[in-house]
Amino acid sequence: MSQAEYLPCIPVLSCESLDFPDIVQAQRQRDGLVAIGGDLCPARILAAYQRGIFPWYAPDEPIMWWAFARRMVLFPAELKISRSLAKNLRNKPYAVTMNYAFGQVIASCAHTARNGQNGTWLVPEMQQAYYALHQQQHACSFECWYQNADGQTFLAGGLYGVVLGRIFYGESMFAQAGDASKIAFVHAVRYLQQQGVPLIDCQVYTSHLASFGAREIPFTDFAASLYQFNAQPLPQPLKPQILASHGVVPLPCDNIHLNH
Repeated sequence: MSQAEYLPCIPVLSCESLDFPDIVQAQRQRDGLVAIGGDLCPARILAAYQRGIFPWYAPDEPIMWWAFARRMVLFPAELKISRSLAKNLRNKPYAVTMNYAFGQVIASCAHTARNGQNGTWLVPEMQQAYYALHQQQHACSFECWYQNADGQTFLAGGLYGVVLGRIFYGESMFAQAGDASKIAFVHAVRYLQQQGVPLIDCQVYTSHLASFGAREIPFTDFAASLYQFNAQPLPQPLKPQILASHGVVPLPCDNIHLNH
């Protein structure tokens, strides 16, 4: 069944309420499409993530809220690192930071071309919504910095996601140079593990994430983890900091103006 066929049959969110319809029914009847409509205010997005729901839609579609019956997650203790990546982690010049350039990371995630995709789900209003969450310390970024042939430092890759309690909800990543997003991801996972994060939400299956050790679990198991860990705060605030420095000095440059 296409989205167009069942759109008239699904609940439409009210801008006056942060409640969401029944997830089990959505998974059984609409392939996990919980609702459409509403808005992308921080309170609604946080209310959604607390229940395992996330927004995902194309530029020509209404806001769509999803919770699939199986959830792709990474347990930090199960992180897998290939030999080639391990070698680059040890020997390649780079730096990895947290919250140095959130605006640049999310804009780069939106604008980076990807195989098999036309356009982006990170439409301008989505970028603005997650930037607002970042300003409320509910979203963070991890950046990887390289140096070019002239010795100038540049943002080579990174990722961002939402943080609620001890759960990190990964959203998107990008790379403009070899292994940059992978290096950022490894250091992000290691940092989050040190902070007591029990799992990282990857949302949907990709072979790229599976290569790192991520796997699908039943939504009921995922929801149980959210119930247990969303209310437990991290031991340290998500302040800007350097996580790794291998011969490269990072640039604090989060002064980008997101598209309206």
